[in-house]
Amino acid sequence: MNNLQQWQQNNDEYLTKALSWLRLSLKRQIKKLEQVQEIRQPKETLPTKHHFFKREKSQTLHLPALPSANDGITEAEVAEALREISNAEALSPPPAMVILSQRLGLSPFEQKVLLLCAAIELDTSIAALCARAQDNPHQTYPTFALAFSLFTDAAWDVLSPERPLRYWRLLEINQPAAQPLTSSPLRADERIVNYLKGLNYLDDRLVSLVTPLDVENINYQLPLSHQQAVEAIATYLEPYQTPTVIQLLGSDTASKQLIARQAAQNMGLFVYRLSLELLPSQAAELETFIRLWERESLLLPIILYLDAQEITNSPTEAQNALVYRFLNRINHFLFLSSREIRCNLGRPTIPIDIEKPTPEEQKQLWETALGNIGDEIPAKLASQFNLNQPTISQITKTVLNTASNNNLYDQIWFTCLANTRPQLDMLAQRLNPKASWEDIVLPPEETNLLQQIADQVKQRSKVYQEWGFENRMNRGLGISALFAGESGTGKTMAAEVIANELRLNLYRIDLSAVVSKYIGETEKNLRRLFDAAEDGGAILFFDEADALFGKRSEVKDSHDRYANIEINYLLQRMEAFRGLAILASNMRNALDHAFVRRLRFIVTFQFPNPPERQKIWQRAFPKELPIENLDFARLARLNLTGGSIHNIALNAAFLAAQQSRGVTMPLVLQAARTEFRKLDRPINEVDFRYSEPVGVKV
Repeated sequence: MNNLQQWQQNNDEYLTKALSWLRLSLKRQIKKLEQVQEIRQPKETLPTKHHFFKREKSQTLHLPALPSANDGITEAEVAEALREISNAEALSPPPAMVILSQRLGLSPFEQKVLLLCAAIELDTSIAALCARAQDNPHQTYPTFALAFSLFTDAAWDVLSPERPLRYWRLLEINQPAAQPLTSSPLRADERIVNYLKGLNYLDDRLVSLVTPLDVENINYQLPLSHQQAVEAIATYLEPYQTPTVIQLLGSDTASKQLIARQAAQNMGLFVYRLSLELLPSQAAELETFIRLWERESLLLPIILYLDAQEITNSPTEAQNALVYRFLNRINHFLFLSSREIRCNLGRPTIPIDIEKPTPEEQKQLWETALGNIGDEIPAKLASQFNLNQPTISQITKTVLNTASNNNLYDQIWFTCLANTRPQLDMLAQRLNPKASWEDIVLPPEETNLLQQIADQVKQRSKVYQEWGFENRMNRGLGISALFAGESGTGKTMAAEVIANELRLNLYRIDLSAVVSKYIGETEKNLRRLFDAAEDGGAILFFDEADALFGKRSEVKDSHDRYANIEINYLLQRMEAFRGLAILASNMRNALDHAFVRRLRFIVTFQFPNPPERQKIWQRAFPKELPIENLDFARLARLNLTGGSIHNIALNAAFLAAQQSRGVTMPLVLQAARTEFRKLDRPINEVDFRYSEPVGVKV
């Protein structure tokens, strides 16, 4: 027989003896009540013949007593039953009632009251005995008054809301407005009744609010940095210590939950997550939740994980006040998950920073998950993507079940890209990069700078981690570049070229989705944007960056002050960003000098000269497009940017399609003339006239 079976046997034995003793006690009380009724019952004289004014003869009538159900019950039998209960309580392992009384601090009298209330659910005969013991056929329920008369060790403090029966909500009291507390119906809480039966599960009223963190039931071998965090937490979860709030700080929710789960598991505890949004805000509901959770934490090996990941640290917010009130009412260990440290919580707190595994640890995780495939693939994945352990495990399982060995690396790479997309798609516009090095036309110096940017992204793992630069730098581990130049000179195309070279997603930041008129919202949006991009699968492209990275101004009013705060925050976040961020602007001088100092590269996109324009014209028309005798040298004399040349080529193609013919010089010049008018440029009609060379048939 295993321990669980032995405990269940001991518990059943205790309940059997306890109910037997309770029935004897109730029957004894009924007997006492009957004896009192017999003594106090009055004699009544009833006439044998009735007259209106005179009674001729009378006789004495005794009302019959209630039938006795406990004849033969002696005090010795009750005492013997009580001794058997004591023997059952001494069994090892002890029954549920003994464990409950020890953990919740019940006195012997309170234990008997709870047994009386729970017995209604355990024995169908108890209800009728309660009614007879209270001399009222309608009172088929226990009351405090019945308990006072039934048990010899009664104490009035059992009525106090600070005593365990009421404090821990072990009893439900149905007290109408005018009815005394002592005579109000009592009912044992369903959760407690089931606990006494041997069914120990989380209270149904909490199940809808909390979720277990071990749903997947996967045991991860944590990397060293996370194991150290688990060991640090374990020192504060030791028994007999003052209950402490353990603040898990950082943006990686999955790693924090994994570490909390492992630390609790080492202590034999199960972790339940409660989102701050589900925490009751009304005082009465919050107090009920706290009482129930603390009661459950004494009956079950559980610990709470309060997820406050998305709330700010502002003391004026209602959520912040709710957290403060909750933490000051609950007296138990718990995890508090938030991005930044929260101060003035009113109770002891231990902040622990949790980050994703280091690049070297991520490389080891990839190697373990992928098996013997060499060091090259794990190294490349770890150098580009910054993923936590559950994500790496999930991606690997998905790919290994679907991909072949021939395209394993590509499949993993694109799965990593897809994994980072959902977070950014809500905050920025994803571009589909199509341009390559063959499509862009720039001077050699600018082309070399673009190649350097791509090469630094590829080699940053070797330089930062293997060659030790990371040990000397706290910030600036990312790569930032400014593309400065007139509109249409190729800034966006250059970003596409780099994204294609690196095989990364390219996201253009939508300022309307980032900048907010509400104080603090812009910083929150920027934080979400950079955090989502930290996974490494994206390049951030800030088009028209001067609108967001403009110079700080002199503070003349509150609007200037908050605008400067936004710029200061952006400065700090850009410097801490570990990925590639590209700023594009046609007004370089409008940028704040602090941004310029932090930029790794500045690429100037000059207005193209005639030879460059000729190359652009030659690459502007797709190979599939039919063209007829285009004079690219003459077209290069038109003073236009690459963007305008692309527009002209596209418009000329539509003109040709309308006429069902190929693109010719007259059509291109016609489209060019329209582009000049759009740009409000002076037009020399001679430049747009074209005569076919002699002997050439169009």
